[in-house]
Amino acid sequence: MRQRGFAAARVVTCDPSREGPLGTVQDGAVVFEGATLVFVGPRVQAPPDVPLVELGDRVVTPGLVDAHTHACWVGSRHEEYAARLAGADYRAVARGGGGILSTHRAVATASVDDLADSLTSRLRRMATLGVTTAEVKSGYGLEADHEKKQLRAIAIAAGRRGVPAVVATFLALHALPPAAGDRAAYVVHVARELVPEVARERLARFVDAYVDEGAFTTAEARAVGEAALAAGLGVRLHVGQFTDVQGAELAAALGAASADHLEHVSPAAIEALARAGTSAVLLPVASFTLGGAAPPVAALRRAGVRLVVASDANPGTAPTESLPLALALAVRSYGLSPDEALLGATIRAAEALGLTDRGALRAGARADLAVWDLPHEHAIVQPWGLAKTHLVLAGGEDIG
Repeated sequence: MRQRGFAAARVVTCDPSREGPLGTVQDGAVVFEGATLVFVGPRVQAPPDVPLVELGDRVVTPGLVDAHTHACWVGSRHEEYAARLAGADYRAVARGGGGILSTHRAVATASVDDLADSLTSRLRRMATLGVTTAEVKSGYGLEADHEKKQLRAIAIAAGRRGVPAVVATFLALHALPPAAGDRAAYVVHVARELVPEVARERLARFVDAYVDEGAFTTAEARAVGEAALAAGLGVRLHVGQFTDVQGAELAAALGAASADHLEHVSPAAIEALARAGTSAVLLPVASFTLGGAAPPVAALRRAGVRLVVASDANPGTAPTESLPLALALAVRSYGLSPDEALLGATIRAAEALGLTDRGALRAGARADLAVWDLPHEHAIVQPWGLAKTHLVLAGGEDIG
């Protein structure tokens, strides 16, 4: 197979084995064969027999990894968004049948092809923004048949050309379905029957639960998390978005891959997350749209918790498809440095998804990379509001 390569003024590797916070190589080159990188380093050391496409003053980075999205949806919640701008409380809207339940109704009436087509279009737009891997959750089906329909739609979209690689997550506890008469029986059914079914059918790699006041309790989430682990699936948890109900402690106890949101989390829980190696997935677009507080980023940083930045792409609280927008808000509103933000959307995000073959540019990794029409990597975190990529490759194929 023929080797191909690029040369650029700045190759940002995000490889911790290189010098500097981002392992940047000036006047660098990347060479790949098929789906695999075979060389990353100074241009003068590149294989001499490989012609390099000259990219000039552009910046090359690893393809971005969006580690938390709800990108499989149909319908619109614009009226709810406008109501919140006028002062309506998100939780009050949800109690009135809006929020998650609104999208549930749209998903319940959609076909698997409708969902797959909508997700495919969304993923292709995300690719133009530099994303080469995206986690995608179910969670709007709520009822077993509709949840599995969502997961099958995610699998269909993931198999199509021109989309980022997809990591599927079964969001097992998101909201009670309208027809659920017995809350305890619903949780037991999800834990004992639905989680094992999803594992047997290989519809997801992770299981998630929304742990918060007005959502699900730690005891309910523990039952589902333990069922996931018993079935060979990983665990991720939504915790502390509105209230600290000790969801982060549960995430640590379960050895969860990530605890997501964390606007409200105790110092003791932060230490527990650090000891467990659980990543903190920060979702600044949701904080922005809800007018919420930022997570205690400085405390998470001091404790050594890995910081990940994700879009939270969803139709209600983070109506965006832009991981670069989330990076801009993480820097401006959450106080991350530009380097922290970029690491949080590349190698740290890949680690949080259990992916060791991407997130950094190094020989042997997947040929996932983004070429930016920008003079420096710090320019990526500016709030451009439009795509600034010149080229996006996933597994060596052009998707952006």
